[in-house]
Parts: sequence; C-alpha cells; structure tokens
Amino acid sequence: MVNPEFWRGKRVFLTGHTGFKGGWLSIWLHRLGAEVTGFALPPPTAPSLFASAGVEGLLHSTLGDIRDAEALTAALTAADPDIVFHLAAQPLVGDSYRDPVGTYATNVTGTLNLLQAARQAPRLGAVVVVTTDKCYENRETKTPYREGDALGGHDPYSSSKACAEILTHAWRRSFFHTEGAARIASARAGNVIGGGDWAEHRLVPDLLRAYAAGETARLRHPGSIRPWQHVLEPLSGYLTLAERLYDNRIDERAWNFGPPLADCISVGDIADLLASYWPTPAAWQAVPSELPHEAGVLMLDASLAQKKLQWRPRWPLSEALRRTAEWHLAWMEGQDMYAISTGQIDAYAQRPDSL
Repeated sequence: MVNPEFWRGKRVFLTGHTGFKGGWLSIWLHRLGAEVTGFALPPPTAPSLFASAGVEGLLHSTLGDIRDAEALTAALTAADPDIVFHLAAQPLVGDSYRDPVGTYATNVTGTLNLLQAARQAPRLGAVVVVTTDKCYENRETKTPYREGDALGGHDPYSSSKACAEILTHAWRRSFFHTEGAARIASARAGNVIGGGDWAEHRLVPDLLRAYAAGETARLRHPGSIRPWQHVLEPLSGYLTLAERLYDNRIDERAWNFGPPLADCISVGDIADLLASYWPTPAAWQAVPSELPHEAGVLMLDASLAQKKLQWRPRWPLSEALRRTAEWHLAWMEGQDMYAISTGQIDAYAQRPDSL
C-alpha cells in the first residue's frame, strides 16, 4: 500500500511526533527516506516511545505547543514541507473531563493554527488531519459508522474532534479550493494498540503495567466494544492517503481506517487475549468507572478506504496483540527498541496478504 519511492526525499512536517502514534509514524517515515520535521510538546509519558526508540535522532525535533500560533507557523515555514501530518492532540477522554478548556484549545484551536500556517507554505501539496472514530454522534448500536454519518460526541474529547472535522472541512472549502493549493483530508481511526504506549487510563498500557507487575488489572467497562487495531494499520492509511492527495488521485474528504468487524470485540476479551501472550499468569477484575460517561459500543466502516485507496488491514487482532506484548517484553529486557520497532514495520509492510 505504501510506496517507498514516493517518500524518498519528501519534506514532511509532523505535529505530535513525541506521542505514541506520532513516534511510530516518525520511525516509519525515516525508514522510507523522508526528511521529517516534528513539532510537539515534550513526550507525555516517561518512559516513552520517543525516548526508548531514539526518535529524536531520526528527525529535526522542535518542542512547542500547537496552541502557540506564532511558534507553530515559524516551525512549519522553516520546514517548507511537501506534506503535513497533523497528529498533535489531547487524546484522552478522561483528561478531557478534567480539563475541557485545554482539550478544546488543543484539539480545535491547535488545528486552526496548523491549517492557517499551512496556507503560507508555498510547496505544500497535501495535509492529513488526524481525528478519531469518536467524532461520530454515537448511538450505541452495532452498526459501523460511515464517513457521511452525523458528527457529535458526548464528552469534551469526542466533541472537540468533531469540531476539528468541521473546521478542516470549512478551511478546505474556504482557503484551499484554488488551483495549486494543498489538498486536505481528514482521517478517523479506531482504538490503536502497539508497543511504546504508556498513557494513563488507556486499556492496553494499563493491562501491560498490571501484567508486568504481577497485579490484577482493573477494567472499568469490560463489556464495551471498540474497533481495535495495531497502530501500523491507520498509519499505513495516513501514508497512502497522503500519497494519493499529493498526486491528485483521490477525493479531499474524511476517511475511516478501521479493523474488520470481527476485531471489534469487548474490553474483557482484549484483556484475556493479551494475557494469553504474556509469559506469566495474568488476570483482571471489573471495577466501577470514575468517568461520567464512556461509550459502550463503537464500530467503524472502512469500506470507502478499501475501495478507493485499496487500503486493507494486514494484521488480525491476535497478531496485533502478540506484537504489542513482544515489543513490551523486549523493552523490559533492555533490547534495542529502534531495531524492534523497525523490524515490526518491515514485517507489516512485507506481509503479502491482507485480511
């Protein structure tokens, strides 16, 4: 799906490169031969993928806040990119309840600042704005959401991402509609998992912390269903989408990148499956949730990307969880995590079949 020849020598500006998804995308872009400039806050956790895999040495890293329009514009202008990936965000539902104003400022105003800065980039050809599957008005059914379904969001995080979608659509039609302007699309992925994620109050990191410590994991909503996928799945979608946008071969619109419906399983099932790949006994128990609201069911329909982009998921959920456990165990053993990460990227990219 991803064309290495396309990326060799491309100048890429990436917001959020110190985070989990941004770190993996930084490694992959470096592997492809792109010249990457990253702009983000310091890593949100310690340890982090950014530090453990040596991401800082793979790109030109600028630490800054996307809410700072002047600093963001200066960094993007200096990078003079061909392609922009906007991943920087406040990504946690729980944190959005604790700091709703900061969440909207980052996810909405930050996106506004990025798109405004992009208007001043003369060679820019494509922009991919990453939002979330939670941007939909969730009606708690098992009908997967398609790109044309209503946007909404019960909590501040989800609704802020819906706002970012509306903003991206408006800026595309208002300021990027002339001939030669950069082409803009948004991308909505499922619940990503993979090595190098140490976020608090996120399922797989919480499970790994408990399993590694020999403790019983505590699950707030073991019956909740989500579209689980390895982090490399949506990243391959973002890269493919950027290629097609840049070459003017695909529509400027929103795109879903989600797993097969068979991989939309419950939180408890994820805990059990991950435990089966852990070398020591692992267990979990249900506990009351401290959050005001969390969605019970959420599923994505990625048929548009499959049809128009020829994008397909490559790793079933069982392999995604196995790879996640292997990465974390290798980190615990003090192995070279850049080598482990690039090895997983190469294994994913070289897989001949698709689901």
